[in-house]
Amino acid sequence: MMDEDRLSREEFSIPVELQRQVAIATLDKIYNWSRRNSLWPMMFGLACCAIEMIGAAAGRYDFSRFGTEVMRPSPRQADVMIVSGTVTKKMIPTIVRLYNQMGEPKYVIAMGACASGGGPFKEGYNVVPGVDRFVPVDVYIPGCPPTPQALLYGLIALQKKIDTESIKTARWYKKEPSVPIPIPVLGPDLIDPRDLSAIKERSQKKSQEEPEAATGDEEGIVHVS
Repeated sequence: MMDEDRLSREEFSIPVELQRQVAIATLDKIYNWSRRNSLWPMMFGLACCAIEMIGAAAGRYDFSRFGTEVMRPSPRQADVMIVSGTVTKKMIPTIVRLYNQMGEPKYVIAMGACASGGGPFKEGYNVVPGVDRFVPVDVYIPGCPPTPQALLYGLIALQKKIDTESIKTARWYKKEPSVPIPIPVLGPDLIDPRDLSAIKERSQKKSQEEPEAATGDEEGIVHVS
């Protein structure tokens, strides 16, 4: 049975004897109601936040009450990516690849301080300072690690966001095909393919400045300013 308080429009009166059987609503509201109560997270974890995510799925907290009990091991069957833990430079190419393989509509939850901004490892040589630098994040959950209650609150916040969406303006129903996010290149450091032109321009400018900074005299001594 549908929740009349969420679906029924106040401007239409429904007879008392039919209020438990009939609901009058817009297509957007029915569509969002069905999606908000059937979010399927992708089954993967990165660090200690994943233990809290597992706790939220266990019997004490049981986020299946929100329709999220179906955690799928395949990105093609999931519509919510919970980034639970530290995102390393070695892992981010795989995360972006999995995000591109998820079907629309899809959402991303950054669970914990590490996924949101790098956490205590932000200045580390091997850690990405926030997964939102590569994939769009819909909900941020603070904490190190956040509790299962915090994850439940984050799921509720995502449901509220879904309630405000419209089929007319949703990006996954536009005629333009969605462009996949370029997969980062892992070499001596992590490179975002979207920044290649800026990196190339900066490298050329630096290579032109270096010869001008070095000068020599007749004795072959080089002075660098």
